[in-house]
Amino acid sequence: MRFLSTLIFLGLLTSSCSPKASNLENNLAQISDAKVLQFAIPGKELYENYCANCHQKDGRGLGKLIPPLRDADYFKADIHRSIWIMKYGQEGEILVNGQVYNQAMPANPNLRPLDLAQIATYLYNSWGMKEGVIDAPLVESYLKSPPAEN
Repeated sequence: MRFLSTLIFLGLLTSSCSPKASNLENNLAQISDAKVLQFAIPGKELYENYCANCHQKDGRGLGKLIPPLRDADYFKADIHRSIWIMKYGQEGEILVNGQVYNQAMPANPNLRPLDLAQIATYLYNSWGMKEGVIDAPLVESYLKSPPAEN
């Protein structure tokens, strides 16, 4: 009996410690368009380096402190606004999925239009979204003027 318990324990330990594909890797696996993947792969790394600390790798945010990006009405509603916020930050209240958030998001002035394009392409083609490539010229046009008030 003790031997059987030890085997079960080792089996559970091995399976719980074995590498598993993350949700983000699964998101990349869902992208079949080669051009989108060309942007999304570096976008995933940039997202993890610049955004995931607050918005989390799975895009679900931090409770009532940091809003989600995944399945978020605010995020889905306006790509221009999202890119503007990534670059220039945001202060003040926003309403996301019926929840008010009022935590300032810092600016990322060092992100180039290509970086922003890659992050946006990754995000807008993850979690069931399929916006296609959001390229650097489009990002540059978005950064020339703030988005319209919604």
